[in-house]
This record gives sequence, structure tokens and C-alpha cells, in this order.
Amino acid sequence: MLEIFLSAFITLFVVIDPPGCAPIYAGLTKGAPARDTRAMAIRATWIAGLILLGFALFGEQLLRALHIDLDSFRIAGGLMLFLIALDMVFEKRTQRREERAERIIAENEKTPHFEDVSVFPMAMPMLAGPGAIASIMLLTSTAQGWPQTFVVLGALASVLLLTMLALIGAAPLMRLFGDRVEAVITRLLGVLLAALAAQYVIDGLRGSFALAPALTGA
Repeated sequence: MLEIFLSAFITLFVVIDPPGCAPIYAGLTKGAPARDTRAMAIRATWIAGLILLGFALFGEQLLRALHIDLDSFRIAGGLMLFLIALDMVFEKRTQRREERAERIIAENEKTPHFEDVSVFPMAMPMLAGPGAIASIMLLTSTAQGWPQTFVVLGALASVLLLTMLALIGAAPLMRLFGDRVEAVITRLLGVLLAALAAQYVIDGLRGSFALAPALTGA
């Protein structure tokens, strides 16, 4: 169970990326009262958690309704996560997040009131984005029985709790770590995610080739 928890925790931590979301959130909520930034951080985490929980519990049924094989989803999800990993290693993901944040900040400056960013872009697509949705569906699809599923959900809850704390303490964390430390952490996490993504693709291919002889009657 510990191995399942650690694997799920690392995967979700890398994909959701609390250290990377914290500075973006700090930029989006710059100038807002501390009470509002705290409330938006909690609300964004809860909304993202509900979205990911829905896909964790009902994602497999959705795949069956769309006639998509789990091994095919593992391969597609692995490739998607690998692209995210490449973006993290070469800092493309952070650059896109910062550009999106700058656009929203610029729009906020044109309006007399401060916009609530808890639903968009924080809950979706930053926290519960395609990579996180694919990851939680992959992890729950490989879990054997409800005990392992609860372990995966526990890992998700742990990552979301850390994410909420990172968002609440975004401004102090930015002053503590700085841009260089964040860049190093992001690259290291990207390498780990690339390895996990490759494993997903290998497992999907292995399952597909194992199923092929049975389908052909061999």
C-alpha cells in the first residue's frame, strides 16, 4: 500500500505542481485583501478536488461508454504526461502559465473590482487540468479493489492539501525560495514525470500486445 501511495502522490504532485502554482496565484491575486486570497485558495482547491474525484470514481465508466480501452487510455495519458514533462524540463509550462496570469492581471487592472480567480484559471485548468485528470484516471484504473482506490484518493487529498497551503502562503513562499530554486525543482519534477509517463506507455503497450493474440484467436 505504501508503494501505491508514494507512486500516486509523486505523480499527482508533479502534475498538479503546487510549487509552480503558488507564484502564479500570487501574481493573480496581487493587491487583493489577505482574507480574499485565502478564501479563493481554499475554494479553488475544493473545486479542483471535486472535479478530480468525479473523474477518479466515474472516469472508467466514461471510457466504457465511449468504447475506449483502458490500455489505449494508458498510452494516450502517458504521452500527454510526457509532453507536460518536456514542458517542465524546458520551462515552457511555467512560461505559458505566467503569460496566462499576465493576461488575467491586465484584465483585472482595467476593471474597478478584483476578479475571483478561484474557478478559472486556478481550479481549471491549472489544478484540475488535462494532465491531472488523465493521471487520476490512470491511477484509479490500475488500483485493484476499493482499498487501493482509497489509497490513491488519500494521495490526491494529500497533494491538494499541500496545494492549498502553497496557495495560501504563495507570497511568503515566493520571497523564501525565489525564481532560481523554483526552476530547479520544476526541472527535477519534470524528469520524474517523464519516467512515470514512459512507464504508463510501456504498461499500455504490454497490455495491448497481450490482448492482441486473444482477439485474433491465437
